[in-house]
Amino acid sequence: MSNFDLKYYRDSYLTEYASQVLSCEKQDKGYAVVLSDTIFYPEGGGQKCDTGYLDDVRVFDVQEKNDVVIHYCEEALEVGKNVLGKIDWQRRFDNMQNHTGEHIVSGLIHKNFGYENVGFHMGDAVQIDFNGPLNWQQVMQIEEEANRVIQSNYPIRQLFPDSEELESMSYRSKKALKGVVRLVEIPNADLCACCGTHVRFTGEVSVIKILSAEKHKNGTRLVMYSGRKCHEYLAQVYEQARSVSETLSAPVLNIGEYVSKLNERNGELTSQLNQLRMEVLMEGLKDIEDGQYLCLQFLKDYDRNSITRYLDSLIKNGKGVIAGVINEKANGYEYMFISDTVKLREYAGKINEALDGRGGGKDNVIQGSIRGDRKTIEEKVREVFGRNDYE
Repeated sequence: MSNFDLKYYRDSYLTEYASQVLSCEKQDKGYAVVLSDTIFYPEGGGQKCDTGYLDDVRVFDVQEKNDVVIHYCEEALEVGKNVLGKIDWQRRFDNMQNHTGEHIVSGLIHKNFGYENVGFHMGDAVQIDFNGPLNWQQVMQIEEEANRVIQSNYPIRQLFPDSEELESMSYRSKKALKGVVRLVEIPNADLCACCGTHVRFTGEVSVIKILSAEKHKNGTRLVMYSGRKCHEYLAQVYEQARSVSETLSAPVLNIGEYVSKLNERNGELTSQLNQLRMEVLMEGLKDIEDGQYLCLQFLKDYDRNSITRYLDSLIKNGKGVIAGVINEKANGYEYMFISDTVKLREYAGKINEALDGRGGGKDNVIQGSIRGDRKTIEEKVREVFGRNDYE
């Protein structure tokens, strides 16, 4: 019997079916059961497998090996017994919606831009890799077309052309095919060789939403949702947007504009705060001893530009041959040292080794992150530089 004669190919909407247990073998991951026929889709082609039950025994994985569908079960089943297979319909239908949605998007991208789907993975979301570049405007064009195909509620057909017919047909396929080929036809969108499960009408996909389009190798990686999973995701997004809208007292559709204004104002206030804090540092220069070899100061939550300016001031005002700042941050400490006369590059490695740090730099400036408490850090840093006074 050809695999295309199995029940999950003949009727992807069939949720229960009785078949005979041909074999049952205990393995490390459970009991491997082979049936005379099956409605359980095995993992493959980017699609997750079905799960469900054989009688009351849980089927937790389904794989195909050497054209044989193997059901991995939690308990043994009697060979020769007729059992009732029952699939997890929600999982199956989610997969059908996602797989059909992937066909629509992949077909439209191939139709519009000539790119091939070169990688496909289906979880809650669908990830698809294409072998060409796509910008966001093009991706949104595809999303709009895909949802028009859904709204048109086209019938989806399975075709099994003979070899002569197949040669005359233009269809998508990742490799050259021989023998019996199953084509999935979606009007105005796609014709593709595929062994997955699909809905009967495009309207059953319900909706497609593309979440991201990122450069991947020499092409583009899309992440998208279809169907029920898409509605769940969009509902969560709306709840987040509504919460932000209430916090900002802004209409949901305008929260982006309000957040941009808040970011702009926050930037202005941060700049003003940094300037005031810089003035405090400059005022404190007079209290720092002059002529030190290593002038080491501890600060908290200062930005890098302010620290650089402060270190320059310490050097120019003769506070140290080497000026250094240990800056306390929420996740640890950062360091920066500068000097006009001492080559510092070699000291970065010593500091990193002494304080489990990471960083580096040039002869005149080194910087990085370190671990430890303030007392230990000061002791280790002074030990690394080896002198407390200018000679």
